[in-house]
Amino acid sequence: MSPIIIILAAIVAIVGFVILIYNGLVMKRQRVNQAFADVDVQLKQRQNLIPNLVETVKGYASHEKETLNAVIAARSAAQSASTPAEMSQAEGMLTASLGKLFALAEAYPDLKANTNFLQLQAELSTIEDKLAAARRFYNSAVQDYNTSREQFPGSIIAGMFNFEERDFFDVGVEGREALSQVPEVKF
Repeated sequence: MSPIIIILAAIVAIVGFVILIYNGLVMKRQRVNQAFADVDVQLKQRQNLIPNLVETVKGYASHEKETLNAVIAARSAAQSASTPAEMSQAEGMLTASLGKLFALAEAYPDLKANTNFLQLQAELSTIEDKLAAARRFYNSAVQDYNTSREQFPGSIIAGMFNFEERDFFDVGVEGREALSQVPEVKF
């Protein structure tokens, strides 16, 4: 009778261990989903500001159609992106085109002094800060989740229950270049 109790205890311990690992992976996957939702909210707020920004600039620099159309096209691409990889690439392009839009504003002193433009620029700056924080949280959650699903014995459980790898939110080359450029200040 003693060997049967030992075998049953071992089976219960293994099942309990599997349940613990499975629940840990589920918890981390949910954290990634929640973090992605936070990033998505910030991206939507950012995208909603862009038409107002473009309209304000259009009033002062209507002959700069190429830059304005690039911003509108980048916003459309960002809105239609659905996966984190697509979204990060589209958002990188949007960040680059917004950088060009703000550089364009430097050539129009009346636009730079426009209250509406300044307010939209401040709102966009606030959203960019929140977006950067949301991206960091998302990428941290993805790293934690991916690490857990790749480490042994989590890799076995992840494989058995189809826990897929998640992509990091990377703004891409264009986005990194736009974010790394220091704005030029002239008096």
